[in-house]
Amino acid sequence: MPTADPTHRDPQMDPMPRTAAVTAVFRNTWRTLTAMRTALILLFLLAVAAVPGALLPQRSLNEGNVNEYIAEHGWLGEFYDKLQLFDVFSSWWFTAIYVLLFISLVGCLTPRSIDLVKQLRTPPPLAPRNLSRMPHHAAYRTTATPEQAAGQVQKALRGWRVRRNDGDGRVADTIELSSERGYIREVGNIVFHFGLLALLIMFAAGKFVYAEGMRVVIANEESPAFCNTTPSAYDSFRAGLLVDGTDLEQFCIKIEDFRADYLPNGQAEMFTSNVRYTEEVATTDPDTWEHYEMRVNHPLRIGSTRVYLQGHGFAPTFTVTYPNGETRTDTQHWQPTELQTFLSSGIMRFDPPAGMYPDLLERREQQIAIQGLFAPTAQFDGTLLSSRFPRMDDPAVAVDVYRGDAGLDTGRPQSVFALEPDLIESGLLNREARVNLRPGESTTLADGTEVRFDGAEEFINIQVSEDPTQIWVGVSAAVMMGGLVLSLMVPRRRIWARVSVDDDNVTRVDLGGLARTDRSGWGAEFDRLRDRLVAESTVTPVLPDEADSGHTSTSPGAAGDDVRKDDTR
Repeated sequence: MPTADPTHRDPQMDPMPRTAAVTAVFRNTWRTLTAMRTALILLFLLAVAAVPGALLPQRSLNEGNVNEYIAEHGWLGEFYDKLQLFDVFSSWWFTAIYVLLFISLVGCLTPRSIDLVKQLRTPPPLAPRNLSRMPHHAAYRTTATPEQAAGQVQKALRGWRVRRNDGDGRVADTIELSSERGYIREVGNIVFHFGLLALLIMFAAGKFVYAEGMRVVIANEESPAFCNTTPSAYDSFRAGLLVDGTDLEQFCIKIEDFRADYLPNGQAEMFTSNVRYTEEVATTDPDTWEHYEMRVNHPLRIGSTRVYLQGHGFAPTFTVTYPNGETRTDTQHWQPTELQTFLSSGIMRFDPPAGMYPDLLERREQQIAIQGLFAPTAQFDGTLLSSRFPRMDDPAVAVDVYRGDAGLDTGRPQSVFALEPDLIESGLLNREARVNLRPGESTTLADGTEVRFDGAEEFINIQVSEDPTQIWVGVSAAVMMGGLVLSLMVPRRRIWARVSVDDDNVTRVDLGGLARTDRSGWGAEFDRLRDRLVAESTVTPVLPDEADSGHTSTSPGAAGDDVRKDDTR
């Protein structure tokens, strides 16, 4: 008995070559990624991934709020930071979902678009052999000739894509008409997804060409105008990779006033600011500029740039009078610490006049620093200051006055809302007074220096956003909505007609209708077509038992089923 050669292997039993296996894995992965189901899942994941960006503070908007959140929540805040939940829209996982969705849409729409073009170039399918099995069907007899009857049907189907077969259809010796309509539904579906694809592209492109700046402006007529000519004009500025700040949209804006309307419980109702603006930056007379009333969610639009009224607060004014009679006055915006009552905190630093202290070290040791609270509507509990309403009805401050090295000329970045604790703890700054002041009141230090609270002004925070892609984002969104409406409102449907001569030598017309997707109203459309054809024809009534059973329109079932009610004879 021959034995098998262990060195010989059957080629059919060999495992798949490694190259073919890797190719199969990539092919299956690509098919899964470009499936419409995957695109929908990724779209859902993108929406879910954006939720933390709405619930948690984001660094791109306010880094201070992020640091405060991490400090308050300890390890949980640090864990969120490691997951990039404070930088959601620039995180690697959000970008991965975004890119995968983009690839999935491209891979899905390309073959679907090709298939749609093929469908548009392909004639409607031949009429089924048994039209009575269609969801909608009807039959009638007419004294017209088959040619005349077929012509009537073809005329009624004007606007449909019609295919005519004279004796070469599924049933011999008949005239068959195949018609189809509603391709616009698939077109709308593809347009919707292309609109979504364009929206993703515009959002991505906007990250490269956008520019956004924040500026705090005192809201009164004496405040100087702000011009959008350079990034250095902003308190904070960020831009896309392709923006260097040299080609900003040129305009100037002057804030004339600010008005805050509140409900009796202190809740803000509306913020309004009257401004003047011009696109001719060389024009220096604000009285000739255009007027605009800027409100919340009603930004000033200049070209592709929008100017938003982002927030507001209060800026106390202090005057320091030195023993030699020289004065220094400054107005600085303070940070609201209680948004319900706008109790605010902040600092001010004053450098003494140059002639008073010729020695640089001595002059540095004679700087004045003020740190404390401002209440727009003051309420005192003993000497403790709080605010009972956000409108400036009865302003007051509770401040500590320090003398020493306030860090004005150190060259290091410092907070504009709080003094460095190290300066106080090290003794470089010494507190010389702690007082509560109303407008016009003052306190005098040991060397005769007078610190007076002059009142407060309201400031507004404006945000200037420039994004050339915003109009295309709107166009893409409109295209999406139009495509969605078409895909939901227009059904894809087919109608077939078979014109024959029965055994009684009478022309018979059988109609059948089918909607590719079940849509309400399609049955009524079929009935209207049937009634119009019957009304335009001279119909010869024939009793059901006189008709050939092969031409009797019945519902799907046995041959002895009753005639459908829409079988007109």
